[in-house]
Amino acid sequence: MAKITAGIGSSHVALMGRAIDMGMAEEPYWKPIFDGYKWTRDWIKEEDNKPDVVILVYNDHMTTFDLKVVPTFSIGTGPYFNPADEGYGPRPVPVVEGAPDLAWHITNCVVNDGFDLTICNEMDVDHGLTVPLSAMFNQPAKWPVKVIPIAVNVIVHPIPTGRRCYNLGKAIARAVESYDKDINVQIWGTGGMSHQLQGARAGLINSKWDNMFLDRLAEDGDALADIPHEEYVRQIGSEGIEMVMWLVMRGALKDKTRELHKFYHVPCSNSSVGHIVLDNR
Repeated sequence: MAKITAGIGSSHVALMGRAIDMGMAEEPYWKPIFDGYKWTRDWIKEEDNKPDVVILVYNDHMTTFDLKVVPTFSIGTGPYFNPADEGYGPRPVPVVEGAPDLAWHITNCVVNDGFDLTICNEMDVDHGLTVPLSAMFNQPAKWPVKVIPIAVNVIVHPIPTGRRCYNLGKAIARAVESYDKDINVQIWGTGGMSHQLQGARAGLINSKWDNMFLDRLAEDGDALADIPHEEYVRQIGSEGIEMVMWLVMRGALKDKTRELHKFYHVPCSNSSVGHIVLDNR
């Protein structure tokens, strides 16, 4: 049977991708950020840790979706996903290979479990998905894993609650565990951490709150699921609401997990960067 062996949380700051693409990762501003991912880059290469498939939870930044169509939860079921043009051309990264058989299995199971996913046989994927891949795998000629995109609406209200995201993770875990192929699956939750891009509080960073969330993620994920939207916005900014996507990842793991690696840095662009690796074995 398939197993979810680990969960990874990571920011997906757009300028991290540009820094990698432009060869700036070793410059003084960027080096401390990417140094925080070196442990994971080494860990994920090891045979027991290398995933066959990554279920990658992210939000589309109005590239595949726009205000005409705003699905709450969607899943990529296609064989591949092209990097999106976000206004300055697609990132120079490999095409993302999908895992259609597992994606359709998850879709069937999760819909029957009470979650109505929007099915995307074709979708372009933006920095929300490709930046975490670059953070973990750098600049390969081909991504070393297959990816199932799970896009969550955190742009247009109403936004799904943390509890709903957490329970979606549990439904995904049940689906993966019923898949009859012996494969190593990881689930990644991306977005955040504290940042606000507009208004009087633009540039807001709340390191204390960010670190509270990271510290509790391994042992107390269920309690984090009940944080209301207003608390995210008040404490970590309007774009900080992206943290509910980490709860999809956390919900897919066992109640008790083991923290393998944790990293936090300020600033990255006008955001903070958080990263965590949780062992589900």
